Amino acid sequence: MYRNFALRSDLDSVAALTSMPASTAHVVHQRPALLQDLEWRPSRWTTGVTEPSTDPVEQILFSFYNDQLFQVVVDYGQERTSGLMAADMIEAISVEYGTPLSKTSRPGRVAPGLESESGSPVASWGDAKHSVVLFETSSYRSGYRLILTDLQLADLAVKAAAQAIRLDDREAPQREVARQKKEQEDEAAAAAKAREANKGVFRP
Repeated sequence: MYRNFALRSDLDSVAALTSMPASTAHVVHQRPALLQDLEWRPSRWTTGVTEPSTDPVEQILFSFYNDQLFQVVVDYGQERTSGLMAADMIEAISVEYGTPLSKTSRPGRVAPGLESESGSPVASWGDAKHSVVLFETSSYRSGYRLILTDLQLADLAVKAAAQAIRLDDREAPQREVARQKKEQEDEAAAAAKAREANKGVFRP
């Protein structure tokens, strides 16, 4: 659970909490499982309030496996975390998730690609089913990222994504042939339509 967002919730429920249409979710893969991402940037302004929000969240990425939320990636804005040390972040997050796990016992894991882009892990919480990992990012400016994961669903999602890529690679030549055929048919149809339109009115 992150705030009001519960892991394993469906897309419609999460979208409703963000006041975004579920249709704005991006389809990552359609087979062998439906993988979708929904990106949300909370507004800095609240209707009727003249002061900007103090919410430190800059954006949240929700990832779904067959319409079940399996991962939440929270990026905190640099402006709202400026000057905070990793120990400050760990202290605040521990209020929600308890004492951090030791590095040798942490059950949390993040997909290799996501972990490499997230920076350095500084603390983790969780159990055999769930993982919460805090990262300190270091791209062009320092910041913090929190990743919450349902480990069982995430494992299924990683396997499904790998299989989807294999299927796409295997069927790429066939799709290219179909694309070229469709292109030729469209060109022929356009030429025939132009001929019909021009033939009757052409005068030398």
